[in-house]
Amino acid sequence: MPPSVPSLSRRVARTLRTSLFAQVLCALVLGIVVGKLWPDTATAFQPLGDGFTRLIKTVISPLVFCVVVVGIAKAGDLKAFGRIGVKALIWFEVASTAALVIGLVAANVVGPGKGMNVDPSSLDAAAVNQTTGGGHLPSTTEFVLNALPESFVGAFAENELLQVLILACLVGAALLHLGHTKVPKILPAIDQAQEVIFTVVGFIMRLAPLAVFGAMAHLVGNYGLGVMKTYAKLIVLCYVAAALFVVLLAVALRMVTGLSLWKFLRYIREEMLLALGTASTESVMPRVMQKLRRAGARDDAVGLVLPTGYSFNLDGASLYLSIGTLFIAQAVGVDLSLGQQITVVLVLMLTSKGMAGIPGSAFLALSATASSLGAIPAGAVALLLGVDRIMDSMRVVTNLLGNCVAVFAVSRWEGALDIERAKKTLDGEETGPPDGGDGDEARAVEPTAAETPAPGIPAQKPKEPAPEVG
Repeated sequence: MPPSVPSLSRRVARTLRTSLFAQVLCALVLGIVVGKLWPDTATAFQPLGDGFTRLIKTVISPLVFCVVVVGIAKAGDLKAFGRIGVKALIWFEVASTAALVIGLVAANVVGPGKGMNVDPSSLDAAAVNQTTGGGHLPSTTEFVLNALPESFVGAFAENELLQVLILACLVGAALLHLGHTKVPKILPAIDQAQEVIFTVVGFIMRLAPLAVFGAMAHLVGNYGLGVMKTYAKLIVLCYVAAALFVVLLAVALRMVTGLSLWKFLRYIREEMLLALGTASTESVMPRVMQKLRRAGARDDAVGLVLPTGYSFNLDGASLYLSIGTLFIAQAVGVDLSLGQQITVVLVLMLTSKGMAGIPGSAFLALSATASSLGAIPAGAVALLLGVDRIMDSMRVVTNLLGNCVAVFAVSRWEGALDIERAKKTLDGEETGPPDGGDGDEARAVEPTAAETPAPGIPAQKPKEPAPEVG
């Protein structure tokens, strides 16, 4: 007898039970519905999203430390690690500058703020101070000093990724200097700690649908959907400009590595949807690191380029800042000359580098840019208060894709990318067990020690045969 075909309801139930992507998508839609129908109640669900993000942040610093130390030690070449860092910074500067220029060109062509004729004196500048908590962006000297750790434990306790990276580089260099024979127990211990952290990430990811539901319900309930009508032209422009930038990323990735960005998007669809729902790229950093390693990028390249990009390669934020600056200028009737717009690019190239982790950083950067021009009232930044949260989805997607492309491009540039493995993985042909999960099965969300392959260079021959997949 031919095997019976499961009914539609059973297939849907199975998909919801086994697919993290389906669970997060349903939570996203449900959060929007609840936020629209019961806005007063919906805002009470915000702790679900905040709690998930806090849990993920607890493992980011130790994970970055372990990946970088193991990557340096296994690569066995500190000079190569230094070259990766320099090449990453070059790529970051080119990409973020391209995003700024695209934003300026788009805002000049479309003119999203033209015709608004806003009186700057009618705007509440105090609302911007309330959003930013009275903070300020660090100067170049402050930024460099803040990147240097004051204590080993403090860098981890405060979740300062740049400080953790510096500590990891020092420890990795020390392991290479001493040699494996003098420190035979340290490297395996760090290696095993890395696998424990990846497993913890798998546990936390089970809460992702709840986090997305809470975050979306709070967003819609607190801000409503009416703001999209008021700022429709600006919102559409930002998203179209971001789509154009993503197309350029796809072209760059194809030219440099021969890989398809669209296949990569399918490969990280769960992480992308989670980043959209929680409006946070930090919430998916551990999983993205796993998948980039799985796709053939070497440990040292992933461990250095991706976390560094969270501070130096905010492409989505750069795009938004350039469009936002011209929007508020046009809204208050200020016509910026070509020289002033070039000044905008130069200022934002600096201010955008110190934005990560600072509350209301976008408004601080816009205020700094307005002050440097002297032609735009600083209070005009308040025009973007109502729409800023809507832009988070555009920013997180563009930032995340920009950093992932940077990992592939720099890895290829340095010879630290296994192209064949990458193509097989993105085509879904990789037969090895997923490192933290890149499929739809629930088992991929919670890897076990037996299922998780040992990290390291893909081309490096393992000491023991990999376990067979049953």
